[in-house]
Amino acid sequence: MTKIALVGAGGKMGCRLTDNFLKMSEYQVNYLEVSTQGIANLAQRGVSVSEQESSIIAADVVILSVPDVAIGKISEEIIPLMKSGALVLTLDPAAPLDGVIYHRDDLGYVIAHPCHPSVFNWEPTEANFRDFYGGISAKQSIVVALMFGTEAHYQIGEKVAKDMYQPVKEVHRITLEQMAILEPAMVETLAQTCMEVVKEGYDRIIALGVPEAAARDFVLGHLRIQIAVLFKEVNGTFSDAAYKISKRAKPLLFQEGWQKIFEMDDIREQVRNITNK
Repeated sequence: MTKIALVGAGGKMGCRLTDNFLKMSEYQVNYLEVSTQGIANLAQRGVSVSEQESSIIAADVVILSVPDVAIGKISEEIIPLMKSGALVLTLDPAAPLDGVIYHRDDLGYVIAHPCHPSVFNWEPTEANFRDFYGGISAKQSIVVALMFGTEAHYQIGEKVAKDMYQPVKEVHRITLEQMAILEPAMVETLAQTCMEVVKEGYDRIIALGVPEAAARDFVLGHLRIQIAVLFKEVNGTFSDAAYKISKRAKPLLFQEGWQKIFEMDDIREQVRNITNK
């Protein structure tokens, strides 16, 4: 039976992982948490906090489900206690890429991150569809990278990741650098920022007097078909007028050279911004 120590088990992501681990009998999981709210979150699930040192020493896999700004310091406390040959499993590429995770040559290091359910997932029920984050009932893919260690470390990490993020549709094995290109560069620096600007525009047109219900239906409906066209979910194109407007708008909304956000030097600046308080 694989022994797991889940560090930060009562946090936002930690609770999602805890909920899934509680459904599984093939793991012996010790749940570690220090915050008052996190401990209360675990108590609501009938989970008691384990003793940290003994849990870490015995663990085959230590999962660091803690904020990026804290993970470096926490890893310095946790990882020296781990037994030789064990696996460190982190959930985000920022801290590993920034080099703030405590390193030991006799351990394995794997990063596993959820893709979250696609906007084009087909789900059989409303409840499944409304699992927007994944890890409950909606299918999602995951990306997994071996940062350091053996192929055996990777296989253990992938197995645990598939279970803790279930139900999983596909596992995509990529590198740490590729994961950082995806997040933060693609989905946070670019996509989230663009969506925040769209939301600001949505708020603006409501302030100008467009009825909110009409604005919401119109904007979200158009976003869906625009994404479907651009990502080839449908065999269609935009109107000539839409292409003309887009061509006019792009230099007004984006400065020349914005694609530098995908260069590794810039990505390292992005992750330093994430990992530093």
